[in-house]
Amino acid sequence: MNGPELLDSYAGILRTSVGACWPGTRAVFRGHDLHHELYDSDWLELYLFGITGRRFTPQQTKLLHGILVITSYPDTRLWNNRVAGLAGSARSSPALGLSAALAVSEALIYGGGAGLRAIDFFLRAGKAIDAGQSAREFLEQELAVRYIYGYGRPIDSTDERLPWLARVAQAQGMAEGRHFKLAFEFENILLDMGKPNLRMNYAGMTASLGAEFQLLRVPLFFGGMPPCLVEAADKPEGALFPISCDKIDYEGVAQRTWNR
Repeated sequence: MNGPELLDSYAGILRTSVGACWPGTRAVFRGHDLHHELYDSDWLELYLFGITGRRFTPQQTKLLHGILVITSYPDTRLWNNRVAGLAGSARSSPALGLSAALAVSEALIYGGGAGLRAIDFFLRAGKAIDAGQSAREFLEQELAVRYIYGYGRPIDSTDERLPWLARVAQAQGMAEGRHFKLAFEFENILLDMGKPNLRMNYAGMTASLGAEFQLLRVPLFFGGMPPCLVEAADKPEGALFPISCDKIDYEGVAQRTWNR
């Protein structure tokens, strides 16, 4: 079955295994009554269960809590927080502003794009090492053909978040994973190769802690966004990062006379 026949088989009906609601009666969330069985769930636990269909251990949930908290920077100068702040300054609605800020959090170099590629890097590294390649050989091969995501950070190569996240991983018994150890091994190899600017960054450490992280990371920076929006909304409208015209170096068409 393909083409029109395939689409026709889906017309007029929703086949689902994740859940449904019957307004006025009940709601089912992955086979469980949302209000009778799951109503007192921790929100993050429910979020994880919804994505994966399995229950995370308290230790795994605590680790993800730490991942989200440690990088919740309420700094409006950051690329995604700036969107939230500008939305508040322009008096946009919080939902629109925060949704836009989350969308630009997918940035290739230092957002979700980097995280996804870091996950791919560690998964390929594991397969290569299983096939008999050394970690150094794999790393040298990667450096010859592509940028390594998960290592290197703009402005400052030291990532101040890593010691705290490593501490959370250790406390929750999650620091013995293969890829987590491999992440540090790769960093040591890079330093030994004379590449001090390629220290591990947050994308590298979080990717090494979970290959499913791309969906789980959606609210990664969210905690720092509402404060930026609220603060900007409390200021005069348009007062966030205003730039006077004389500060703009314009190189376009010169001023022209308007003939009516």
